[in-house]
Amino acid sequence: MEPYITRNPASGPNSNARTEPLVKIITVIATLGGLLFGYDTGVISGALLFMGPELGLTPATTGLVTSSLLVGAATGALLAGKMADKVGRRRIILVLAIIFIIGALGSAMAPNLTTMVILRMILGLAVGGAGTTIPVFIAEIAPANKRGQLVTVNELMIVTGQMLAYVSNFAFNQVWGGENTWRWMLGIASCPAVLLWLGMLFLPDTPRWYALNGRVAEARRVLEKTRSHQDVDWEMMEIEETLSSSSAEQKGSFNDLKIPWMRKVFLIGIGLAFFHAATAVNSIMYYAPTILENTGLTRDAALFATIGNGAISVIMVMFGIWLLGRVGRRKMVSVGQIGSTCCLFLIAGISAFMPEYINGEINIIRSYLVLGGMLLFLCFLQGAYAPVLWLMLSEIFPSRIRGICMGGAVFALWGSNVFITMSFPVLLNAFGLSGAFSTYGIIGIIGSIFVLKFIPETKNRSLEQIEHYLKEKFTDGPVKAVLSKKSELGRHAE
Repeated sequence: MEPYITRNPASGPNSNARTEPLVKIITVIATLGGLLFGYDTGVISGALLFMGPELGLTPATTGLVTSSLLVGAATGALLAGKMADKVGRRRIILVLAIIFIIGALGSAMAPNLTTMVILRMILGLAVGGAGTTIPVFIAEIAPANKRGQLVTVNELMIVTGQMLAYVSNFAFNQVWGGENTWRWMLGIASCPAVLLWLGMLFLPDTPRWYALNGRVAEARRVLEKTRSHQDVDWEMMEIEETLSSSSAEQKGSFNDLKIPWMRKVFLIGIGLAFFHAATAVNSIMYYAPTILENTGLTRDAALFATIGNGAISVIMVMFGIWLLGRVGRRKMVSVGQIGSTCCLFLIAGISAFMPEYINGEINIIRSYLVLGGMLLFLCFLQGAYAPVLWLMLSEIFPSRIRGICMGGAVFALWGSNVFITMSFPVLLNAFGLSGAFSTYGIIGIIGSIFVLKFIPETKNRSLEQIEHYLKEKFTDGPVKAVLSKKSELGRHAE
């Protein structure tokens, strides 16, 4: 189905226009939140190896410490999504930066298990809020022709943050290696949080948020600083037309989800987020050293090998960003979901059928084959699925309830993460690696069916064109006939 276009594309934005310097500056500063997202989620993988004796961790409480951040993230996603629509994306990011600082320093100084869980939950508020707000902030700032690449910079920063966490875990272990090593691992995350807060003080909010709140002059000023001169009038007109054609002229609310097409798009976003997390990517990212120790590697070898997970993630996300300009979003999501599911069964098969010991010695080949399976999994997940996830979530939701829908979808993502993260140590203890990864593989099969059946294509459409396209696609009955007629008239007008 063609996108709904009401005027000649020749009057639209210049697809070859350069990216204005302010857009690049905004992207770099805002995606420090993605860096913090990645570091704070990845650092726990190494810290768990050191905090266990001091905090008295068991398999159950290990899952609790790890998943406490995710519980906070789910809550933060919901709150930040709604508040970002109300008070602005920029102000929310400023608040999140302060929470990042408090959470990082507080968890680094936690004296006991209870305090650690509470402070990790507080830190999770910032992680979930960043996952909700930053992709929307960048998507609404970026010109249409650069939106895919710029939004996925946030995913690149997330995996870069995770890689830095793995490198710092190994480095702190080599330099200190004592009982307080984990405190340094957690506390250092406060440094980029301070930079995020300082940087956001000097940035504007997005033109779409200004326009949505009746501040049209400010919206135009931002467009003039972030677009080529010939594109400002066209995009301002498109924003105003989309806002004026909404079913109600008031600000969006949860009541808008009673509208069938909006509800369908919202549910697709929730499903996309849920099944991405249900691939068990975070079991690999959070528990990689634990998994590798379970296969027989030493602690030092496990920490060093985990750096490979981070490096592969960064390389493959960069490849995915390049691929976005050449391949449709739907195809990338499908390849990522199906490929990562196959890798889960591969890891399960290696764990189940290769002997753990040979002649009384640890079968080191089995350990490195499991590591290889994890790296192949990350190639599919980070190279095809992850770059598209945050981009599509920032694209598909209607502008007037984008923050609300984004919050709901990211809540589903973190809810799925909580289930995966809390269940993994228990499944590993009860059924071993093969049982744990087979369980997640079965969930991945369901996710593959969902992706193939429901995910739409959004490539090469502006945010406003995507909204019209999805409204037409998911509207039933007489209204759809009217919309189809308008779309046909629009195409004849070209």
